[in-house]
Amino acid sequence: MNMQTSQKLVIDPVTRVEGHGKVTVYLDDQNQVRDAFFHVVEFRGFERFIQGHPYWEAPVMVQRLCGICPVSHHLAAAKAIDQIVGIDPNDLSLPAQKIRKLLHFGQVFQSHALHFFYLASPDLLFGYDADPVKRNVVGVAMEYPALAKKGILMRKFGQEIIKMVAGKRIHGISATPGGVHRKINVEDRNYFLNGEHIPSIDTMIEWSVEIIDFIKSYHDKNRFFLDSFAAYPSGHLGLVNKENGFLELYDGNLRATDSEGNITLDDIPDCDYNQYFYEGVEKWSYLKFPYLKHIGKETGWNRVGPLARINICDGIETPLAEKERQDFKAITQGRINNMTMHTHWARLIEILYCAEMMKSLLEDDDILSNDLQRKGDRRKEGIGIIEAPRGTLIHHYEVDDKDRITRCNLIVSTTHNNEAMNQAVRWVANNEISGQAKVTEAMLNKIEVAIRAYDPCLSCATHALGQMPLEVSLYNHFGELIDERRT
Repeated sequence: MNMQTSQKLVIDPVTRVEGHGKVTVYLDDQNQVRDAFFHVVEFRGFERFIQGHPYWEAPVMVQRLCGICPVSHHLAAAKAIDQIVGIDPNDLSLPAQKIRKLLHFGQVFQSHALHFFYLASPDLLFGYDADPVKRNVVGVAMEYPALAKKGILMRKFGQEIIKMVAGKRIHGISATPGGVHRKINVEDRNYFLNGEHIPSIDTMIEWSVEIIDFIKSYHDKNRFFLDSFAAYPSGHLGLVNKENGFLELYDGNLRATDSEGNITLDDIPDCDYNQYFYEGVEKWSYLKFPYLKHIGKETGWNRVGPLARINICDGIETPLAEKERQDFKAITQGRINNMTMHTHWARLIEILYCAEMMKSLLEDDDILSNDLQRKGDRRKEGIGIIEAPRGTLIHHYEVDDKDRITRCNLIVSTTHNNEAMNQAVRWVANNEISGQAKVTEAMLNKIEVAIRAYDPCLSCATHALGQMPLEVSLYNHFGELIDERRT
């Protein structure tokens, strides 16, 4: 980039996301956008850190990647370690499978609640150009106390499910090689069913329906903006149920479509993922760029997460969520939805699905059983794939004869979404900033809004922690700093 004919706008770091990233927008001397990038500036290292450790430590260690979605890493690693001890997903006892799924649904439920109520709703409720002092979760609590209270209690419910199963809300332990280490007792189960000390699971379902009604109404009033903002064609990737192609979060086959709905990955077993994926690299980001190798890097990338999962699945097994899926699909007359801002709606459909599934599992006596462990024939490799809140999560381990991990490959949800987020940044830069005489705070926030729709977890994707101040620097076409803003 020739600094004599360009200026550089930097957002560092992006706020209301988990982890540390920054955005750079290059403008020429006519304030036209030349290019834009979403950089992930945290160093990637956990794949090396874990080498040399015994394989059974992996499900415990990988939770330290993140404090928001440790359960997702715990279970993905556990599924991989199951294979190393000779147990495939369907070989687990039914009680162990159901207890793990209960843990997983609790995790997705609380994480989606955190993102929508704490991180996304300030933009939706107050507008993208509202005062930043107001545009945050404190502002929501002050002006919409009933909504904020529901959000807090919904997240708490999911966290309490995690605590019941894993012993702690964060970094607990449930899964062990070939199963789980403890059953659920009747008293713990009834705690969530009867609603005496915490709003019951039936209340969670009721509130989930209410918040979907809110987002539908919001879409009706803001259709033009939500349909067009950061909308662009992409592939979509996720797991689907092996039997019927329905929405699947814990164990399924990998399916991908292009932006028109044509199948690009046809329900392959998750253990075959490495036959279909490459990970590209760019010098300006520590975050890799996965893509389907048979399509190529330019067009073989995919979105993952709630929007992708609703796009690719053939249905949802729970009745209320299925009705909402059908309403969602009707917006595009059943075609693939490439509208980034519709991700929030899809996320809330998944909240309802998780609530319905938790109710079903809590009422299932299998979770009270002591039949928790299975053993098989030792293997040297294991692959575990689940749908984390943010999308498809892959853990792949190889071990030696001394039970030590010799290779670890992690493809995290946010890594899959890397190109999608860069596309979003470029869309906003070209449509909201290019040609403007002055760059406003509202314009900068719209870049963050586009990124935030993906609920990125940058610490997961690069396996490090970052600081969270916001620093914006503006350079003229001579490369001179002319303005700086820090919060």
